[in-house]
Amino acid sequence: MSSEKIYTIEELKKKVNEIRLGKKIVLCHGTFDLMHTGHIKYLQRAKYEGDILIVTVTADKYVNKGPGRPVFSEKLRAENLSALECVNYVAISYSNTAEDLLRKICPDVYVKGSDYKDHSNDVTGNIAKEIAVIKSYGGRVFYTNEITFSSSKLLNEYFDVFSPETKNYLKDFSSKYSDIDAIQAIDSLSRLKVLVIGDSIIDEYHYVTTLGQTGKGNIFSVQYQSEEKFAGGSLAVANHVSQFTNSVDLFTGIDSSEDSEKFIRKNLNKNINPIFAYFEDAPTVTKRRYVDSDLNKLFEVYLYKEKQNFKGGEDQFLFWMRKNLKKYDLVISADFGNGFISQKMVELLCSESNFLAVNTQINSGNRGYHVINRYTKANFISLNEPELRLAAHNRHDPLENVCKKIFTDLNAYYIGVTRGNKGIVYYSKEDDSYHEMPAFSTRVVDRVGAGDTFLSIASMCVAGKVNSNLASFIGNVAAAMNVQIVCNRESIDPINLKKYITTLLK
Repeated sequence: MSSEKIYTIEELKKKVNEIRLGKKIVLCHGTFDLMHTGHIKYLQRAKYEGDILIVTVTADKYVNKGPGRPVFSEKLRAENLSALECVNYVAISYSNTAEDLLRKICPDVYVKGSDYKDHSNDVTGNIAKEIAVIKSYGGRVFYTNEITFSSSKLLNEYFDVFSPETKNYLKDFSSKYSDIDAIQAIDSLSRLKVLVIGDSIIDEYHYVTTLGQTGKGNIFSVQYQSEEKFAGGSLAVANHVSQFTNSVDLFTGIDSSEDSEKFIRKNLNKNINPIFAYFEDAPTVTKRRYVDSDLNKLFEVYLYKEKQNFKGGEDQFLFWMRKNLKKYDLVISADFGNGFISQKMVELLCSESNFLAVNTQINSGNRGYHVINRYTKANFISLNEPELRLAAHNRHDPLENVCKKIFTDLNAYYIGVTRGNKGIVYYSKEDDSYHEMPAFSTRVVDRVGAGDTFLSIASMCVAGKVNSNLASFIGNVAAAMNVQIVCNRESIDPINLKKYITTLLK
């Protein structure tokens, strides 16, 4: 980097050790995405607390503040800070929190803005952890009392992160619901007892470089680079749910091979209790995708058997369902139409569940044969637009009319329709009205799993008695976060979801 003030963390640690004798070291840490008057006054006041002012900025990959953030790269943010006369040294921190940084630098004073004084406003809980580190070696925390501005609010208002229509929607929504409302709604989900039932899917990404057409024939050729496996289907849904509530059971079908079960158990979050139905003569459903360097899917191979037989027969699992379904606040049927959920299971789900959320996914293995109508009722329905229209056998009517038909046919409480970059539409019995909500992501890495994310988070909110408008918003934001993740590499983190929501509603 161009400025002589900018160091790596290790270089900075060495430098501080050289100059510490007789000098009081002050540290400020943050994102500093959009430098404004509030930042400058905060840093100038911080300098009065000591002799040397060090400022560290969070690296790009660890900035979880919502769509299009950070606006400015870590290099530019560091250079902007180094240009200030009051700043002596700058470094980029490659970590989620400042804890490790504080242990290495051991500043005499750690300075935060006045908006951090009330720790109850810190949804991450990181400030309390950082203060504990400071106190562990005898340092102190100082809170400035200078004029403050919200970088997020300024960026939302004056940078074209969103279209005018989306900005207007968020402005109207924030006049009715605050980030505190959303955070409290998310926190309330921890008491729910949830069962996820559905197909286990192992998603494989085989990363390749395209070479073009072969010399002999019309075959497209690629060069293999690497591969990655993900826990998908009901496994991904259970992982999302387990981030928000303490009690999650997963009922799913897998093959009886040791390797398959070992992979699945390893990739399920620790608070998930799996209940496995073992197939006699079928593999765990595997979707093998060949993906180029831009994450374009070139080709897909299914490894599955359309009709599976269970070891010991199906009756044992029907018995378990009759005995246990009533004890759950929410049952999520992640029905991917790969053969695990039989019609007898569907009938029990409809008759015995206290609150049933359903998605019936269309995919290459079931197109034209698998629709929501196999369920006679569902409290919460999540579909994409093609799935909805296929179920209604209605290609051209306004989406609102099609939505209302399926809603009425299944006597639902809520139906949400995901529409990719068009956002979502939903209809709720709560206010007996149809709503449209734009998409909240400006960057799409991979759309795989976004619908499952909406199903997981929004259904929990609705089952937990969260207002349907707020529930839809929270689910839509979670889906916006998911499209920035490769396949099911990560599940949605509640802290990052809260931060994303707070940024949107500034």
